[in-house]
Amino acid sequence: MSNKAVYEARPWLKFYGKGVPADVEVPLKSVVDIIDETTDKFKDKTAVVFYGQKISYKQLRDQIDRFATALCDLGVKKGDRVALLLLNSPQFIIAYFGTLKAGAVVTAISPVYVSPEIKYQLLDSGATTIVCQDILYDNVEKTGVKLDRVILTSITEYLPALKKFLGQSMLRAVYQKMSAPPPEIFKREGFYQLQDLLKKYPAKPPKIEFNIKEDLVSLPYTGGTTGLPKAAMITHFDLVAAQHIAQTCWGDILQPGKEVVIGYLPFYHIYGQSVVMTGSMSQGYMLIIFTTPDLDDILNAIENYGATIFYSVPALYEVLRDYHRTDRVNWKRIKVLVSGADALLEDTSRGWEQRTGVKIHEGWGMTETTSVGIVSPYGRPKTGSFGVPMPSCVAAIVDPAEDKFLPIGETGELAFKGPQISPGYWNKPKDTKLMFVEIDGETWVRTGDLARMDEEGYFFFYDRKRDMIKYKGLAVFAREVEEVLTSHPQVKEAGVIGVPDPDVGEKVKAIVVLEAEARGKVSEEDIIRYTAEHIAHYKVPKIVEFRGEVPKTDVGKVSRRELREEAL
Repeated sequence: MSNKAVYEARPWLKFYGKGVPADVEVPLKSVVDIIDETTDKFKDKTAVVFYGQKISYKQLRDQIDRFATALCDLGVKKGDRVALLLLNSPQFIIAYFGTLKAGAVVTAISPVYVSPEIKYQLLDSGATTIVCQDILYDNVEKTGVKLDRVILTSITEYLPALKKFLGQSMLRAVYQKMSAPPPEIFKREGFYQLQDLLKKYPAKPPKIEFNIKEDLVSLPYTGGTTGLPKAAMITHFDLVAAQHIAQTCWGDILQPGKEVVIGYLPFYHIYGQSVVMTGSMSQGYMLIIFTTPDLDDILNAIENYGATIFYSVPALYEVLRDYHRTDRVNWKRIKVLVSGADALLEDTSRGWEQRTGVKIHEGWGMTETTSVGIVSPYGRPKTGSFGVPMPSCVAAIVDPAEDKFLPIGETGELAFKGPQISPGYWNKPKDTKLMFVEIDGETWVRTGDLARMDEEGYFFFYDRKRDMIKYKGLAVFAREVEEVLTSHPQVKEAGVIGVPDPDVGEKVKAIVVLEAEARGKVSEEDIIRYTAEHIAHYKVPKIVEFRGEVPKTDVGKVSRRELREEAL
């Protein structure tokens, strides 16, 4: 059997849970069709809970339809791009699906972006309309970009009366020095208040005909880890396929209309947007929304609302593992506990299980795969593995330098194919050609992740291809060194990069955050000696730098890109 045939045989299928099919048939429906069906079926159920304020599916549908009607009347046409610069809130959901109902395309912008980053995304996407949190608008104004329509909204609009002041205080603490523009701004042409539009327009949006496999839903931007950020084109078919695959991979464990999801992951990010927000809204789940990941708020909500699904990231599991109030939650009541967006350190995984008695199901996805692709089979996760390909998906390990499949057990680049794959990058044909490659007549995504597959079809992550360090011609995986460093009892966090050196190629540098009680007591030499006891000599850091924190991405990953830029 050829190397390719081994992967095509899908050895992981025998470990699928009860009722999980090998393949799924993706319905040829638009995202609008799916949302309409869900809001009709579950209209009396609670769709969203926002700091105690409940919104039913019937109420949500009414607001979505009113917003779509408003956009169309204001001149938004099919295919136009609408930017969302919003925190997690009911407004994000209303604006997102209302934009789709108007036939337009969403491009969501990170609320922590500064003006140059916002300007780049507005210009690159060609957005002509923005729906913006009022306290974030100043950064949009500073871009100088001329927009046809600016729609502003306040976080307090959907908060319970007693929490309106709390909401403003909370945001001031997070987004310092920001304030809402004066009321006079609405006298300017093209400026509107969201609530005024929702009151003015009826819930009668026009019927838009979609080309399901070609018309776009959104343009989510990658993190820009190499060069400028790129927007993956996500079609209606891609997003519906992602939802359908994700729903079936849990078998009969999850029931439409009966689950409760914690929604703290940012909705502008593909993980929060596809898996958490759209995944919940397409299944009639109750979505508990948080604008910021406050630990006490999250733990209280899990208990008070009986959460059954918890999507999170390694960074939060790491914090919760040691948090004094984590035990107040009976984690065994949660049906599905998933970690994604970054590799889960084995130390975190084992520590979590010891603390809670529950295993974390690790998953993998990319912006280019609509955030869905690989996940641990239900009840059978393997420590160190991010799981197996989901129904209708195939993953394989290929040579990083050529289109050649590698044998089981060898480390190489993860390649992936499935019905939810983006057709490419927005206005970037060269980047598309490099990422989406044809091998033996089929399109695969070259993920840039270095991984291996074991005999059972489980995949194990090593590192990003760009994060591999070359020391005297030998490959050093940054993540492997980070695993060793964070296993040190006095190390809280660590980031590892390669620093150019003319004699050896790259020296391994470790940026280390010590536990508070260890600061000033543990030395650089202590750290080097510790790592030397656990890994080969050429992987041991030659440089150790102590810091109070390491830079992170918006979803809590260590930002090695920032560390490299600082080093250079």
